[in-house]
Amino acid sequence: MSEIVNRVKRKFKGQSKAGQAVHAPAVPGGLAGFAFFLTAVFALSFVARLGLDNSVKLFTAGEIATQDVAADQNLQIEDVEATSRKRDQVADSQPPVFDVSPLPYEALAKTAQDIVVSVRGAGGEDLEKLRWQIAENLNTEVGGDVIEVWRQDEFKDLLDKDVLPWLKQNYESGVVASTALFAPYKNGILIRDLPSMMETLRVETRDVKDLKQVKDDLEHRLKVSMNKPFRLRKAVYVLVYPLLAPNMTFNQETTQARRREISRAVEPLYYIIKKGEIIVRQGERVGPIQQLKLQALYSHRKGSYNLLRAFGLFGMCLMFLAVLALSLDRTGLRRVRDTDWVFLGVILLIFGMLAKVADVVTLPGGGGLSEAARSAYFAVSLPIAGAAGILALFFSKRLCIFVSLILSFLAANMVYGGIGIFCYYFVGCMIYVYLMKCSETRAQVLRSVLPLFAALCIMWGSLNLMDLSDPTVACTGLVFVGLSSFLSLLAVVGIAPIMELIFGYTSRFRLMELLNLEQPLLQELMVKAPGTYHHSLIVSNMVEAGARAIGANPLLAKVAALYHDIGKLKSPHYFIENISCKENRHNKLAPSMSALILIAHVKKGVELAREHHLGQQITDLIGQHHGTTLIAYFHHKAKELAESKGDDPIREEDYRYPGPKPQTKEAGLILLADAIEASSRTLVDPTPSRIKGHIGNIVRKIHDEGELDDCQLTLKDLTLLSDTFQRILTGIFHQRIEYPSAKATDAKNGKTREEPPCAVTPKGAAEHAA
Repeated sequence: MSEIVNRVKRKFKGQSKAGQAVHAPAVPGGLAGFAFFLTAVFALSFVARLGLDNSVKLFTAGEIATQDVAADQNLQIEDVEATSRKRDQVADSQPPVFDVSPLPYEALAKTAQDIVVSVRGAGGEDLEKLRWQIAENLNTEVGGDVIEVWRQDEFKDLLDKDVLPWLKQNYESGVVASTALFAPYKNGILIRDLPSMMETLRVETRDVKDLKQVKDDLEHRLKVSMNKPFRLRKAVYVLVYPLLAPNMTFNQETTQARRREISRAVEPLYYIIKKGEIIVRQGERVGPIQQLKLQALYSHRKGSYNLLRAFGLFGMCLMFLAVLALSLDRTGLRRVRDTDWVFLGVILLIFGMLAKVADVVTLPGGGGLSEAARSAYFAVSLPIAGAAGILALFFSKRLCIFVSLILSFLAANMVYGGIGIFCYYFVGCMIYVYLMKCSETRAQVLRSVLPLFAALCIMWGSLNLMDLSDPTVACTGLVFVGLSSFLSLLAVVGIAPIMELIFGYTSRFRLMELLNLEQPLLQELMVKAPGTYHHSLIVSNMVEAGARAIGANPLLAKVAALYHDIGKLKSPHYFIENISCKENRHNKLAPSMSALILIAHVKKGVELAREHHLGQQITDLIGQHHGTTLIAYFHHKAKELAESKGDDPIREEDYRYPGPKPQTKEAGLILLADAIEASSRTLVDPTPSRIKGHIGNIVRKIHDEGELDDCQLTLKDLTLLSDTFQRILTGIFHQRIEYPSAKATDAKNGKTREEPPCAVTPKGAAEHAA
């Protein structure tokens, strides 16, 4: 295989190191079918938002209700009055902001010291004039005896060393004009120091002094604590009292701003309305709150159709499809045909409309069940998982996942179930896709209902835990979950065969039936063309092993390999494997005629596959199993005849199969295995090394001719296939113990034996000359 690597690398420049082909997203293969699929998605998007029933009746406050009105959906309505009361309550609980400034004390201290300095430095008439000026500034009468005290050193020392420091200490904790300001604020106040902007919450305000308390404390200190004479005390009072001012003031602007901010942070209060809740009963007088709820339900009623919502749903589905297009490579999208898109659209319409019927039709209200419970039961009983199970029988997991995603999304919107029901549907679909992919027999399909039921029960229990529903409702819902599982199984068992017949699909179970060697077509092949039958058996085993090695579909590949040469039934004796020591009929035919007979077996095989309803997949693989390969033996023979007779050059196209080239891994597998098995019959001494070299030559030749360009076989796949085919062919051509020959026994007895003549082209040369 080292030679293959060197030749093939040029062809695989666009591949990753792991051998996976890299392709850009492409347009889906069937545009007409894809248009039908999009139309189905848009129709369901439109129907999903279409309310076919409007049970909301509008009554005003004070009016007597003429009928019961129940909520048709979950809704929350803001309670404006309660929200306003709560915001006012929170705003009132916000402590007011009081600013503490050092400026009042600094002004007092500076003014007092300036007055004392100016008095001590004046005299005579200037002193009298200064006294009147000071009295005017302090707005109090200042006597001459007070001036004389101010001029004394004792007063200055008392002022600088005792009075002012004591006032400073009191001002640092804050002095308010009157403690009556704190009366409205029971939850404390916020004190903000202006220089540092540090805020302190003071719950207890009794220790905050006002101006009266400061005056009383100063008087008590001078009279009692310091025992100062009246003249000296009076001089202090006259100087200090007029200058006292509060340094703790209420900051109304900041307080209001903070109250507005905290009010906005309060979450609105809502009335929570649950689907099925009775808003007003017949004969009951409607109150203001009930009117508010009715108005909200009426404005959100399903009957008022909103086309924008339908386009929104359709846009979401388009994004799901875009993700699908990006996740599939070009070949994968091309394999989705018109018929496939139509089939997917039909499945969406069937199960989507079933969900809409479940939303419109209501169960009887017996047994005390609320409308919400009845709607939930209907929602969980829908067999959405059955749709995914049907798809899993015919399509890849990736395509099933994305179609199930779209269906679950639309169905959840049909029943207005929210994210919980969407997850319930989607998880059920994924579980059933996995179960169907793992089921090999119909018995396994029947047993798959049990794990599906278990998974849906877990999802239903989780939904009830999230919504804190009534335990009785949760237990009763298990019956409807079981109904959903059973209906999903019925959908797979009942709908899948019908779809298989209408659309021509081949399910895994149909493949298992075709694999039975007792099939009439295979029995006819065994009788009329035993060599072809034996060849098909070996190729099917090679293909099955190869498919498992590279991750292809082994069942599909094996069945297609069994039937790939059924076209030879029309003229079996023109194929070398069915000629048993008889005259080769090709010896009497022109090479062009022989080539036409060989080429015709592909077309006849396709016709037989359609006649016996083998399915489109098998039919396609039969038509692709030779690709556009050259019938080298007869082409070479025709060239020799033309050269000897001097005729026109032979057209190579006349000796090639019409194709198409293999489009899938399975088709490429069958082409390789068919060519290798047929041509291996020409090996004279099939040792393991010769088989390996022979396989390498065939793989290299087919790849260099471009026959594998349209399928998904990579360099890594070719290596794995070569090893797998070598192992199987080595087992077929294994060495045996040499027994005594009949010829030797006859010679011993004096007898002779002659071999019958057999003028036949070497095995496989007529169809696969290497």
